[in-house]
Amino acid sequence: MKRRRRTARSVKDDEDENKGKRRRKSKVVEFEYNLVDRISVLPYEILVSMVSFLPIKEAVATSVLSRRWRHVWKSSMSLNFQAVNFEAGSNYSYFTNQCKHWQGLQSINYADWVNHIVKQHRGQYIERFRVCFFLNRYFSSSIDEWIRFAMERRVQILELELLETLQDNVYTFPHTLLGLERRFSKEELYSGIPSLPLPSAECSIGIKFLKVLRLQNICVTAQVLNYFLSNCPVLEQLAVRRAPKLVNLRVVGPSIVLKHLLIHNCVDLKSIEIRDANIVSFTYRGLDMIDLHLSNVPLLVEVSISKPTFHRHSLSLAFTQLSCCLSQIEILTLDIKGAVYIQNHLFPTLANVKYLELTSSPEHDWDIHHLICFMKATPTLQRLSLKLAQIFKLRTPREIEMRDKADCPSHHHLKVVEIAGYLGNTWSVEHVLHLIKKAVSLEKIVIDPRNLCFLPGRDRDVKEINEEREARDHAMQHLKGIVPSTIEFVCL
Repeated sequence: MKRRRRTARSVKDDEDENKGKRRRKSKVVEFEYNLVDRISVLPYEILVSMVSFLPIKEAVATSVLSRRWRHVWKSSMSLNFQAVNFEAGSNYSYFTNQCKHWQGLQSINYADWVNHIVKQHRGQYIERFRVCFFLNRYFSSSIDEWIRFAMERRVQILELELLETLQDNVYTFPHTLLGLERRFSKEELYSGIPSLPLPSAECSIGIKFLKVLRLQNICVTAQVLNYFLSNCPVLEQLAVRRAPKLVNLRVVGPSIVLKHLLIHNCVDLKSIEIRDANIVSFTYRGLDMIDLHLSNVPLLVEVSISKPTFHRHSLSLAFTQLSCCLSQIEILTLDIKGAVYIQNHLFPTLANVKYLELTSSPEHDWDIHHLICFMKATPTLQRLSLKLAQIFKLRTPREIEMRDKADCPSHHHLKVVEIAGYLGNTWSVEHVLHLIKKAVSLEKIVIDPRNLCFLPGRDRDVKEINEEREARDHAMQHLKGIVPSTIEFVCL
Protein backbone atom coordinates (compact mmCIF):
# COMPACT_ATOMS: atom_id res chain seq x y z
CA MET A 1 0.00 0.00 0.00
CA LYS A 2 1.32 3.35 -0.93
CA ARG A 3 1.77 5.90 1.89
CA ARG A 4 -0.16 9.09 1.27
CA ARG A 5 2.15 11.99 0.71
CA ARG A 6 1.63 14.86 3.12
CA THR A 7 1.18 18.23 1.61
CA ALA A 8 2.83 21.34 2.98
CA ARG A 9 -0.58 22.54 4.08
CA SER A 10 -1.33 19.39 6.10
CA VAL A 11 2.08 19.62 7.78
CA LYS A 12 1.36 23.20 8.78
CA ASP A 13 -2.06 22.19 10.13
CA ASP A 14 -0.45 19.49 12.27
CA GLU A 15 2.09 21.94 13.62
CA ASP A 16 -0.65 24.43 14.50
CA GLU A 17 -2.62 21.69 16.23
CA ASN A 18 0.41 20.65 18.27
CA LYS A 19 1.06 24.24 19.25
CA GLY A 20 -2.56 24.56 20.36
CA LYS A 21 -2.28 21.42 22.48
CA ARG A 22 0.93 22.66 24.07
CA ARG A 23 -0.67 26.03 24.72
CA ARG A 24 -3.72 24.42 26.34
CA LYS A 25 -1.53 22.13 28.40
CA SER A 26 0.55 25.11 29.52
CA LYS A 27 -2.59 26.91 30.67
CA VAL A 28 -3.74 23.84 32.59
CA VAL A 29 -0.36 23.56 34.29
CA GLU A 30 -0.42 27.27 35.05
CA PHE A 31 -3.94 26.98 36.46
CA GLU A 32 -2.96 24.03 38.64
CA TYR A 33 0.14 25.92 39.76
CA ASN A 34 -1.99 28.88 40.79
CA LEU A 35 -4.22 26.58 42.82
CA VAL A 36 -1.31 25.43 44.95
CA ASP A 37 -1.50 26.92 48.47
CA ARG A 38 2.00 28.29 48.78
CA ILE A 39 1.18 30.51 51.78
CA SER A 40 0.43 27.54 54.02
CA VAL A 41 3.89 26.07 53.42
CA LEU A 42 5.58 29.16 54.82
CA PRO A 43 7.32 28.79 58.20
CA TYR A 44 4.95 28.78 61.17
CA GLU A 45 6.48 31.96 62.59
CA ILE A 46 5.63 33.86 59.39
CA LEU A 47 2.03 32.64 59.51
CA VAL A 48 1.76 33.84 63.11
CA SER A 49 3.17 37.21 62.10
CA MET A 50 0.59 37.52 59.32
CA VAL A 51 -2.31 36.61 61.60
CA SER A 52 -1.11 39.11 64.19
CA PHE A 53 -2.02 41.95 61.83
CA LEU A 54 -5.67 40.87 61.79
CA PRO A 55 -8.44 41.81 64.25
CA ILE A 56 -8.93 38.95 66.67
CA LYS A 57 -12.24 37.83 65.13
CA GLU A 58 -10.69 37.59 61.67
CA ALA A 59 -7.62 35.90 63.09
CA VAL A 60 -9.77 33.18 64.66
CA ALA A 61 -11.63 32.75 61.35
CA THR A 62 -8.39 31.63 59.65
CA SER A 63 -8.64 28.35 61.56
CA VAL A 64 -11.07 26.99 58.93
CA LEU A 65 -8.69 27.53 55.99
CA SER A 66 -6.88 24.22 56.39
CA ARG A 67 -5.45 21.87 58.98
CA ARG A 68 -2.20 23.85 58.96
CA TRP A 69 -4.06 27.01 59.95
CA ARG A 70 -6.19 25.45 62.67
CA HIS A 71 -4.12 26.63 65.62
CA VAL A 72 -2.09 29.48 64.12
CA TRP A 73 -4.29 32.21 65.61
CA LYS A 74 -3.66 30.83 69.09
CA SER A 75 -0.13 32.18 68.85
CA SER A 76 -1.13 35.64 67.60
CA MET A 77 1.11 38.40 68.92
CA SER A 78 -1.68 40.99 68.89
CA LEU A 79 -4.90 40.52 70.87
CA ASN A 80 -7.13 43.51 70.12
CA PHE A 81 -10.58 42.72 71.51
CA GLN A 82 -12.58 45.41 69.73
CA ALA A 83 -16.07 43.98 69.36
CA VAL A 84 -17.60 47.36 68.47
CA ASN A 85 -16.03 50.59 67.25
CA PHE A 86 -17.59 53.01 69.72
CA GLU A 87 -16.07 56.02 67.95
CA ALA A 88 -18.00 55.36 64.75
CA GLY A 89 -21.56 56.35 64.01
CA SER A 90 -24.00 56.17 66.89
CA ASN A 91 -22.61 52.97 68.40
CA TYR A 92 -21.77 54.58 71.74
CA SER A 93 -25.08 56.39 72.18
CA TYR A 94 -27.00 53.32 70.98
CA PHE A 95 -25.38 51.20 73.68
CA THR A 96 -25.86 53.73 76.49
CA ASN A 97 -29.52 54.27 75.57
CA GLN A 98 -30.39 50.60 76.02
CA CYS A 99 -31.81 49.18 79.24
CA LYS A 100 -29.40 48.08 81.97
CA HIS A 101 -30.34 44.43 81.52
CA TRP A 102 -29.39 44.47 77.83
CA GLN A 103 -26.15 46.32 78.58
CA GLY A 104 -25.29 43.78 81.25
CA LEU A 105 -25.82 40.86 78.88
CA GLN A 106 -23.58 42.45 76.24
CA SER A 107 -20.84 43.03 78.81
CA ILE A 108 -21.09 39.42 80.00
CA ASN A 109 -20.85 38.16 76.42
CA TYR A 110 -17.80 40.34 75.82
CA ALA A 111 -16.04 39.12 78.96
CA ASP A 112 -16.83 35.49 78.08
CA TRP A 113 -15.40 36.04 74.60
CA VAL A 114 -12.14 37.45 75.96
CA ASN A 115 -11.90 34.67 78.56
CA HIS A 116 -12.40 32.05 75.83
CA ILE A 117 -9.63 33.48 73.64
CA VAL A 118 -7.23 33.94 76.55
CA LYS A 119 -7.66 30.34 77.71
CA GLN A 120 -6.91 28.99 74.22
CA HIS A 121 -3.90 31.19 73.53
CA ARG A 122 -0.68 29.19 73.23
CA GLY A 123 1.88 31.87 72.49
CA GLN A 124 4.70 32.59 74.90
CA TYR A 125 4.79 36.29 74.03
CA ILE A 126 2.35 38.97 72.91
CA GLU A 127 3.08 42.45 71.66
CA ARG A 128 -0.34 44.02 72.26
CA PHE A 129 -3.30 43.32 74.53
CA ARG A 130 -6.34 45.62 74.26
CA VAL A 131 -9.83 45.44 75.70
CA CYS A 132 -12.46 48.08 74.94
CA PHE A 133 -16.00 47.69 76.26
CA PHE A 134 -18.46 48.63 78.99
CA LEU A 135 -16.94 46.77 81.92
CA ASN A 136 -16.96 47.72 85.61
CA ARG A 137 -15.86 46.40 88.99
CA TYR A 138 -18.23 43.44 88.76
CA PHE A 139 -15.88 41.97 86.15
CA SER A 140 -12.82 42.44 88.36
CA SER A 141 -11.85 38.78 88.57
CA SER A 142 -11.80 38.43 84.77
CA ILE A 143 -9.95 41.71 84.17
CA ASP A 144 -7.40 40.79 86.85
CA GLU A 145 -6.69 37.53 85.05
CA TRP A 146 -6.38 39.30 81.69
CA ILE A 147 -3.75 41.62 83.13
CA ARG A 148 -1.90 38.70 84.69
CA PHE A 149 -2.07 36.80 81.37
CA ALA A 150 -0.66 39.78 79.46
CA MET A 151 2.13 40.40 81.97
CA GLU A 152 3.20 36.76 82.02
CA ARG A 153 3.52 36.88 78.23
CA ARG A 154 5.73 39.96 78.35
CA VAL A 155 3.21 42.29 76.76
CA GLN A 156 4.64 45.45 75.21
CA ILE A 157 1.42 47.44 74.71
CA LEU A 158 -1.30 47.12 77.36
CA GLU A 159 -4.57 49.00 76.75
CA LEU A 160 -7.49 48.75 79.17
CA GLU A 161 -10.25 51.00 77.83
CA LEU A 162 -13.25 50.45 80.09
CA LEU A 163 -16.27 52.55 79.21
CA GLU A 164 -18.12 52.52 82.54
CA THR A 165 -19.57 55.99 83.15
CA LEU A 166 -20.51 55.72 86.85
CA GLN A 167 -17.53 56.60 89.03
CA ASP A 168 -18.66 54.35 91.90
CA ASN A 169 -18.67 51.29 89.63
CA VAL A 170 -15.26 51.62 87.99
CA TYR A 171 -12.78 48.79 88.09
CA THR A 172 -9.82 49.17 90.47
CA PHE A 173 -6.38 48.21 89.24
CA PRO A 174 -5.15 45.29 91.41
CA HIS A 175 -2.36 46.37 93.74
CA THR A 176 -1.66 42.76 94.67
CA LEU A 177 -0.73 41.93 91.10
CA LEU A 178 2.24 44.26 91.53
CA GLY A 179 3.03 43.05 95.03
CA LEU A 180 1.75 46.28 96.58
CA GLU A 181 -0.29 46.59 99.76
CA ARG A 182 -3.51 48.56 99.82
CA ARG A 183 -6.20 49.36 102.32
CA PHE A 184 -9.63 48.18 101.27
CA SER A 185 -12.94 49.89 101.90
CA LYS A 186 -15.77 48.01 103.59
CA GLU A 187 -17.58 47.78 100.27
CA GLU A 188 -14.60 46.08 98.68
CA LEU A 189 -14.05 43.73 101.62
CA TYR A 190 -17.63 42.46 101.50
CA SER A 191 -18.21 42.63 97.74
CA GLY A 192 -17.55 38.94 97.28
CA ILE A 193 -14.98 39.71 94.57
CA PRO A 194 -11.89 37.53 95.08
CA SER A 195 -8.52 39.23 95.16
CA LEU A 196 -5.50 38.01 93.24
CA PRO A 197 -2.68 36.14 94.94
CA LEU A 198 0.80 37.60 94.95
CA PRO A 199 2.35 38.08 91.49
CA SER A 200 4.06 35.12 89.86
CA ALA A 201 7.71 35.20 88.87
CA GLU A 202 6.65 35.32 85.20
CA CYS A 203 4.45 38.34 85.89
CA SER A 204 7.24 40.17 87.73
CA ILE A 205 9.58 39.54 84.81
CA GLY A 206 6.95 40.35 82.19
CA ILE A 207 6.38 43.88 83.45
CA LYS A 208 9.94 44.71 82.40
CA PHE A 209 8.93 44.55 78.73
CA LEU A 210 6.02 47.02 78.92
CA LYS A 211 6.48 49.95 76.50
CA VAL A 212 2.98 51.47 76.33
CA LEU A 213 0.32 51.61 79.07
CA ARG A 214 -3.13 53.10 78.43
CA LEU A 215 -5.78 53.10 81.15
CA GLN A 216 -9.33 54.47 80.88
CA ASN A 217 -12.10 54.57 83.48
CA ILE A 218 -9.96 52.64 85.94
CA CYS A 219 -9.42 53.53 89.57
CA VAL A 220 -5.65 53.73 89.66
CA THR A 221 -3.64 55.42 92.39
CA ALA A 222 -0.37 57.30 92.22
CA GLN A 223 1.21 54.35 94.03
CA VAL A 224 0.42 52.03 91.12
CA LEU A 225 1.53 54.52 88.46
CA ASN A 226 4.77 55.22 90.32
CA TYR A 227 5.41 51.48 90.46
CA PHE A 228 5.07 51.20 86.69
CA LEU A 229 7.27 54.25 86.12
CA SER A 230 9.98 52.93 88.44
CA ASN A 231 9.91 49.26 87.48
CA CYS A 232 9.32 49.30 83.72
CA PRO A 233 12.72 50.08 82.18
CA VAL A 234 11.30 50.55 78.66
CA LEU A 235 7.95 52.24 79.44
CA GLU A 236 7.87 55.22 77.06
CA GLN A 237 4.14 56.04 76.82
CA LEU A 238 1.62 56.45 79.64
CA ALA A 239 -1.97 57.57 79.04
CA VAL A 240 -4.51 57.83 81.86
CA ARG A 241 -8.10 58.88 81.17
CA ARG A 242 -10.85 59.41 83.74
CA ALA A 243 -9.08 57.79 86.68
CA PRO A 244 -10.91 58.56 89.93
CA LYS A 245 -8.82 58.65 93.11
CA LEU A 246 -5.70 59.81 91.26
CA VAL A 247 -4.73 62.91 93.26
CA ASN A 248 -1.02 63.59 92.81
CA LEU A 249 1.26 62.33 90.07
CA ARG A 250 5.05 62.56 90.09
CA VAL A 251 7.43 61.80 87.25
CA VAL A 252 10.76 62.47 88.87
CA GLY A 253 14.27 61.27 88.21
CA PRO A 254 16.50 60.56 85.19
CA SER A 255 16.08 56.80 85.68
CA ILE A 256 12.48 57.07 84.47
CA VAL A 257 12.51 56.61 80.69
CA LEU A 258 8.95 57.87 80.08
CA LYS A 259 8.79 60.08 76.97
CA HIS A 260 5.08 60.67 76.40
CA LEU A 261 2.57 61.44 79.17
CA LEU A 262 -1.16 62.02 78.64
CA ILE A 263 -3.61 62.81 81.46
CA HIS A 264 -7.29 63.33 80.60
CA ASN A 265 -10.19 64.31 82.85
CA CYS A 266 -9.06 62.83 86.16
CA VAL A 267 -11.54 64.65 88.39
CA ASP A 268 -9.67 64.24 91.69
CA LEU A 269 -6.28 65.25 90.32
CA LYS A 270 -4.69 68.16 92.18
CA SER A 271 -1.09 68.27 91.02
CA ILE A 272 1.44 66.93 88.54
CA GLU A 273 5.18 67.19 89.06
CA ILE A 274 7.63 66.44 86.27
CA ARG A 275 11.24 66.99 87.27
CA ASP A 276 14.67 65.81 86.10
CA ALA A 277 12.91 63.64 83.51
CA ASN A 278 13.39 62.61 79.88
CA ILE A 279 9.84 63.47 78.88
CA VAL A 280 9.33 64.63 75.27
CA SER A 281 5.59 65.32 75.11
CA PHE A 282 3.02 66.18 77.79
CA THR A 283 -0.75 66.45 77.34
CA TYR A 284 -3.19 67.54 80.04
CA ARG A 285 -6.92 67.95 79.71
CA GLY A 286 -9.07 68.52 82.77
CA LEU A 287 -12.13 70.24 84.14
CA ASP A 288 -9.97 72.85 85.83
CA MET A 289 -6.40 74.02 86.08
CA ILE A 290 -4.11 72.07 88.41
CA ASP A 291 -0.80 72.69 90.12
CA LEU A 292 1.67 71.82 87.40
CA HIS A 293 5.35 71.82 88.35
CA LEU A 294 7.94 71.40 85.61
CA SER A 295 11.68 71.67 86.07
CA ASN A 296 14.76 70.36 84.29
CA VAL A 297 12.94 68.78 81.36
CA PRO A 298 15.42 69.52 78.54
CA LEU A 299 13.78 67.15 76.02
CA LEU A 300 10.23 68.48 76.37
CA VAL A 301 9.23 69.91 72.97
CA GLU A 302 5.48 69.18 72.74
CA VAL A 303 2.93 70.47 75.27
CA SER A 304 -0.87 70.49 75.21
CA ILE A 305 -2.99 72.03 77.98
CA SER A 306 -6.74 72.28 77.56
CA LYS A 307 -9.99 72.28 79.50
CA PRO A 308 -13.68 72.31 78.53
CA THR A 309 -14.53 75.15 80.92
CA PHE A 310 -13.80 78.90 80.77
CA HIS A 311 -10.95 80.24 82.89
CA ARG A 312 -10.12 83.96 82.99
CA HIS A 313 -6.48 83.41 83.85
CA SER A 314 -5.81 80.22 81.90
CA LEU A 315 -3.31 81.87 79.57
CA SER A 316 -1.16 83.60 82.17
CA LEU A 317 -1.29 80.51 84.38
CA ALA A 318 -0.16 78.26 81.53
CA PHE A 319 2.77 80.54 80.74
CA THR A 320 3.77 80.55 84.40
CA GLN A 321 3.61 76.77 84.69
CA LEU A 322 5.58 76.29 81.47
CA SER A 323 8.14 79.01 82.16
CA CYS A 324 11.06 76.59 82.45
CA CYS A 325 10.59 75.18 78.94
CA LEU A 326 8.88 77.88 76.84
CA SER A 327 12.04 78.57 74.87
CA GLN A 328 12.40 74.93 73.74
CA ILE A 329 8.78 74.01 72.91
CA GLU A 330 8.19 73.26 69.22
CA ILE A 331 4.54 72.09 69.31
CA LEU A 332 2.14 73.98 71.57
CA THR A 333 -1.60 73.43 72.09
CA LEU A 334 -3.53 75.74 74.41
CA ASP A 335 -7.18 76.24 75.29
CA ILE A 336 -7.66 79.96 75.94
CA LYS A 337 -11.46 80.15 75.93
CA GLY A 338 -12.49 82.98 78.22
CA ALA A 339 -8.92 84.12 78.87
CA VAL A 340 -8.86 87.86 79.56
CA TYR A 341 -6.69 90.06 77.37
CA ILE A 342 -4.47 92.37 79.42
CA GLN A 343 -3.34 95.38 77.43
CA ASN A 344 0.41 95.99 77.36
CA HIS A 345 0.98 92.61 78.97
CA LEU A 346 4.29 91.22 77.75
CA PHE A 347 3.97 87.80 76.12
CA PRO A 348 6.95 85.47 76.59
CA THR A 349 8.88 84.69 73.43
CA LEU A 350 8.19 81.23 72.04
CA ALA A 351 11.27 81.15 69.87
CA ASN A 352 11.08 77.53 68.66
CA VAL A 353 7.34 76.96 68.26
CA LYS A 354 6.70 75.61 64.75
CA TYR A 355 3.12 74.42 65.29
CA LEU A 356 0.56 76.31 67.38
CA GLU A 357 -3.00 75.19 68.10
CA LEU A 358 -5.38 77.53 69.92
CA THR A 359 -8.92 76.80 71.04
CA SER A 360 -10.63 80.13 71.60
CA SER A 361 -13.96 81.92 71.83
CA PRO A 362 -13.70 84.54 69.07
CA GLU A 363 -16.89 86.32 70.07
CA HIS A 364 -14.85 88.12 72.73
CA ASP A 365 -13.30 91.42 71.68
CA TRP A 366 -9.92 90.41 73.05
CA ASP A 367 -9.56 87.21 71.05
CA ILE A 368 -8.08 88.90 67.97
CA HIS A 369 -5.62 90.64 70.29
CA HIS A 370 -4.55 87.26 71.65
CA LEU A 371 -3.94 86.09 68.08
CA ILE A 372 -1.80 89.14 67.39
CA CYS A 373 0.23 88.57 70.55
CA PHE A 374 0.84 84.94 69.69
CA MET A 375 2.00 85.82 66.18
CA LYS A 376 4.46 88.33 67.62
CA ALA A 377 5.67 85.79 70.19
CA THR A 378 6.25 82.97 67.67
CA PRO A 379 8.64 84.31 65.03
CA THR A 380 9.40 80.85 63.55
CA LEU A 381 5.80 79.59 63.49
CA GLN A 382 5.04 77.59 60.32
CA ARG A 383 1.60 76.10 60.97
CA LEU A 384 -1.31 77.64 62.89
CA SER A 385 -4.52 75.81 63.84
CA LEU A 386 -7.42 77.84 65.26
CA LYS A 387 -10.37 76.03 66.81
CA LEU A 388 -13.24 78.47 67.21
CA ALA A 389 -15.99 77.80 69.74
CA GLN A 390 -18.81 80.08 68.63
CA ILE A 391 -22.55 80.31 67.91
CA PHE A 392 -23.35 83.61 66.24
CA LYS A 393 -25.16 84.99 63.21
CA LEU A 394 -23.44 84.89 59.83
CA ARG A 395 -22.17 88.15 58.40
CA THR A 396 -20.30 89.10 55.27
CA PRO A 397 -16.88 90.79 55.29
CA ARG A 398 -18.49 94.06 54.13
CA GLU A 399 -20.28 94.38 57.47
CA ILE A 400 -17.08 94.15 59.46
CA GLU A 401 -15.57 97.15 61.15
CA MET A 402 -12.04 96.24 62.10
CA ARG A 403 -11.32 97.20 65.69
CA ASP A 404 -8.22 99.09 66.68
CA LYS A 405 -5.46 96.62 67.32
CA ALA A 406 -2.03 96.65 68.77
CA ASP A 407 0.68 96.99 66.18
CA CYS A 408 1.45 93.62 64.61
CA PRO A 409 4.49 93.25 62.36
CA SER A 410 4.46 90.99 59.34
CA HIS A 411 5.08 87.30 59.92
CA HIS A 412 7.58 85.72 57.51
CA HIS A 413 7.45 81.99 58.29
CA LEU A 414 3.77 81.10 58.68
CA LYS A 415 2.80 78.93 55.69
CA VAL A 416 -0.38 77.02 56.64
CA VAL A 417 -3.46 78.15 58.57
CA GLU A 418 -6.32 75.86 59.59
CA ILE A 419 -9.56 77.25 61.01
CA ALA A 420 -11.92 74.68 62.54
CA GLY A 421 -15.40 75.43 63.82
CA TYR A 422 -15.87 78.18 61.24
CA LEU A 423 -19.42 79.60 61.20
CA GLY A 424 -18.79 82.64 59.04
CA ASN A 425 -19.51 85.30 61.64
CA THR A 426 -17.76 88.63 62.11
CA TRP A 427 -15.01 87.33 64.33
CA SER A 428 -14.15 84.32 62.18
CA VAL A 429 -13.82 86.44 59.06
CA GLU A 430 -11.77 89.00 60.96
CA HIS A 431 -9.24 86.30 61.83
CA VAL A 432 -8.89 85.35 58.17
CA LEU A 433 -8.48 88.95 57.02
CA HIS A 434 -5.80 89.61 59.60
CA LEU A 435 -3.84 86.47 58.71
CA ILE A 436 -3.97 87.23 54.99
CA LYS A 437 -2.62 90.69 55.64
CA LYS A 438 0.16 89.85 58.09
CA ALA A 439 1.36 86.36 57.08
CA VAL A 440 3.35 87.39 54.02
CA SER A 441 4.59 83.83 53.31
CA LEU A 442 1.19 82.18 53.66
CA GLU A 443 0.68 79.33 51.17
CA LYS A 444 -2.53 77.64 52.27
CA ILE A 445 -5.74 78.32 54.23
CA VAL A 446 -8.00 75.44 55.27
CA ILE A 447 -11.55 76.21 56.44
CA ASP A 448 -13.36 73.48 58.36
CA PRO A 449 -17.02 74.38 59.11
CA ARG A 450 -17.67 71.21 61.09
CA ASN A 451 -18.49 71.32 64.78
CA LEU A 452 -15.46 71.08 67.06
CA CYS A 453 -16.94 67.89 68.54
CA PHE A 454 -17.14 66.30 65.10
CA LEU A 455 -16.00 62.67 64.89
CA PRO A 456 -15.80 60.82 61.56
CA GLY A 457 -18.81 58.57 61.19
CA ARG A 458 -20.74 60.13 64.05
CA ASP A 459 -24.44 60.68 63.45
CA ARG A 460 -25.48 64.36 63.46
CA ASP A 461 -28.83 66.08 63.79
CA VAL A 462 -30.46 68.20 61.08
CA LYS A 463 -29.63 71.50 62.79
CA GLU A 464 -25.92 70.73 62.90
CA ILE A 465 -25.90 69.63 59.26
CA ASN A 466 -27.70 72.82 58.15
CA GLU A 467 -25.32 75.05 60.13
CA GLU A 468 -22.36 73.32 58.55
CA ARG A 469 -23.80 73.75 55.05
CA GLU A 470 -24.51 77.46 55.63
CA ALA A 471 -21.00 78.02 56.95
CA ARG A 472 -19.46 76.20 53.99
CA ASP A 473 -21.55 78.24 51.53
CA HIS A 474 -20.55 81.43 53.32
CA ALA A 475 -16.85 80.56 53.11
CA MET A 476 -17.07 79.79 49.40
CA GLN A 477 -19.07 82.95 48.59
CA HIS A 478 -17.36 85.51 50.79
CA LEU A 479 -13.93 84.23 51.81
CA LYS A 480 -12.64 82.56 48.69
CA GLY A 481 -12.92 85.81 46.75
CA ILE A 482 -10.82 87.84 49.18
CA VAL A 483 -8.04 85.26 49.48
CA PRO A 484 -5.21 86.12 47.04
CA SER A 485 -4.65 83.70 44.17
CA THR A 486 -1.16 83.01 45.51
CA ILE A 487 -2.73 81.30 48.54
CA GLU A 488 -4.40 77.90 48.17
CA PHE A 489 -7.92 78.02 49.59
CA VAL A 490 -9.48 74.76 50.85
CA CYS A 491 -12.95 74.40 52.35
CA LEU A 492 -13.67 70.96 53.79
